[in-house]
Amino acid sequence: MTTTPSSEQAPPKAHPRAFEPLTLVVTIVLSVLGAVIGVHLITTLGISANTSVIGAVIAMLLGRIAFFGFSKFRSRHRQNLIQSAISAATFAAANGILAPIAIPWALGRPELVWPMLLGASLGVLIDVFVLFRAFGSRFMPASAAWPPGVAAAETINAGSEGGRRALILVGGGVVGVIGSLFALPMSAAGVALIGNIWALLMFAVGLLISQYAPVFLGVNLGQLYIPHGVMIGAGVVALLQVIWIIAGARTKRAREEEERHTEAIKLDETLDYTISGRRLGRALGTGYAAFVAGALLIALIGGAASDLTIPALIGFVLFAGFAAIVHELIVGLAAMHAGWFPAFAVTLIFLILGLFLGMPEVPLLILVAYCSATGPAFADMGYDYKAGWLLRREARPWKAYELEGRREQLKASLVAIVIAIGIVAVSWQGLFADGKIPPSSQVFADTIAVGISDPQVALTMALWAIPGALVQLLGGSKRQMGVLLATGLLVATANAGWLVLVALLARVIWVKRRGEKGEQEIALVGAGVIAADSLMSVGKVIKF
Repeated sequence: MTTTPSSEQAPPKAHPRAFEPLTLVVTIVLSVLGAVIGVHLITTLGISANTSVIGAVIAMLLGRIAFFGFSKFRSRHRQNLIQSAISAATFAAANGILAPIAIPWALGRPELVWPMLLGASLGVLIDVFVLFRAFGSRFMPASAAWPPGVAAAETINAGSEGGRRALILVGGGVVGVIGSLFALPMSAAGVALIGNIWALLMFAVGLLISQYAPVFLGVNLGQLYIPHGVMIGAGVVALLQVIWIIAGARTKRAREEEERHTEAIKLDETLDYTISGRRLGRALGTGYAAFVAGALLIALIGGAASDLTIPALIGFVLFAGFAAIVHELIVGLAAMHAGWFPAFAVTLIFLILGLFLGMPEVPLLILVAYCSATGPAFADMGYDYKAGWLLRREARPWKAYELEGRREQLKASLVAIVIAIGIVAVSWQGLFADGKIPPSSQVFADTIAVGISDPQVALTMALWAIPGALVQLLGGSKRQMGVLLATGLLVATANAGWLVLVALLARVIWVKRRGEKGEQEIALVGAGVIAADSLMSVGKVIKF
C-alpha cells in the first residue's frame, strides 16, 4: 500500500544534501546513538529494533528550534535523511557486523574476529551498493509494500500536516503500545495492514503451523528441518524468478503485465521503474563478483586457504559469493512484502548445506559469518528508500528529484555504516569478554561445533523443498508466497499468526466499506502500530 503526501509542502528545486555541515553533524550524532542502541539490543535481547521513526521524531523536534539553523529540519526530506542514517547504523552495527563477528568468538576462534570484522563490513557495504542499484526495478519496485518504510513516511507526513492523518496515526500508535504492553508482536498486525494480502496470508499460515504443530502433531518442525526445506525450495524458485525478470521474458503474461504498468504510469508517473532490467542484471552481476572477491580476501587472511586445495578454494569462494547474494535477495523479498526478514533462518540453511558438503571448520565459519552479514542492511535500506519515495512523489520533474534524493539517502547511510563499523570495532572485545554474545551467533557456533550426523535431514529438506517451490511458483514473483510461508514457519513467533489474520480481516472489511480512502486510512493505522512497536522495543534498552 502506498500513499501520496499532500501537496501543501511542495519539494524544493534541489534535494537537501547529506553533507551539508549541520545535517552531517546531526547524522553523525544520531548514527552513534543508533549503533549503540543496536549493539545493546542484539547483545541483551537478541533483536534489533527499527529506529528510523526515532530519527524522524528527533529531526522534527530539532526543526522546532529557531536558532543555529535547526529550522531547516522542518523539511521532510532532511528528516528522511536523518531517519535513514540512524536506522542504517542500528542494523549495520547489530545484525550486519556484531552478530557475524561473534560467531568465531563463540566457537573459540578469537583470532578470526578481526578478519570477519573486515568481511562483515565488506558484506554490508556491498549490500548497500546492490540495493541502491536494485530498488525501483521491476524486481523490487518502490510501489511494493516495504511496510516499515510506509510507517516512517507516514510519521513524517503526519508530523508535518497534523489533522486527521495525525489522529489516525496516533490511534494506531495507541493500539501498538497497548499490545506491546501485553508482550504481543504488534509489528505483525501493523504489517498486515500495509503489505501484500496474499503474501501475508501465507505468512500467517506459516506462523500458525509452526505454533500449533508441537501441540496437535507432537512435532517440532524446526528440529526436523522442515521449514528449512520449504525455504530452500521457495528460495530456488525465487532466484529463478529474478533471472526470468532480468532476462525480460516476453510471455503473454509478461506482455499483459507490461501493458498494465504502462497504463498505470500514464495516471501516476511515480509508479514507473527507475531501474531497467538491464541495469538490474548488471547490478546483481557486479554484486556477485564483489561478494566473491570479499570471500576470497577473508579466506586468505582468515586462514581458510590453508585447509583447502586450489580447486576447493575456488569452489568455496564461488559458493560463498552465491550464498551471500541469494541470502540478501531472499531477505530483501521477505522484507519488501512482509516487513520481516528471516536472516537467521536463511543463514542457517547455508550452514546446513556447508555441513553436508563437508566443509572444514574455518571455511564453514567464514561462510556462515559472511552470509549472515548480508541481508539486514539490504532490507533496512529498502525501507528507507520506500519512505523517501513516498515523501518525494509530488516533486516535478519527479524522476530526477527521486534519483537525487535516493543518492543523498545513500550518502547519509554510508556515513552511518562507517560509524557503525567504528563502534563495533572499539566495543566488541569488552562485550564478548563479558559474555555478551548475540543468541543467534551462539546457535551458529554450536551447530558448527556439533555438526549434523543424520543423513535423514538432507532427505527431509529435499522433500519439503518441493511444496515450498510449488507455492512460490503459484504465487509468482510479486506475491512471494513460498518465501513468506517459509518465513512464517521459521520465525515461529507465538500469536503473531492470529494477529496477522485478525488485521487482514479488519483491513478487508474496512476497505470494503470505505473504498480507496479506507485503504489509505488502514495503512496509517498500520504505520502507527509499527512505529509504536519499534519505540517500545527500543524502550527496553532503558530496562536493561
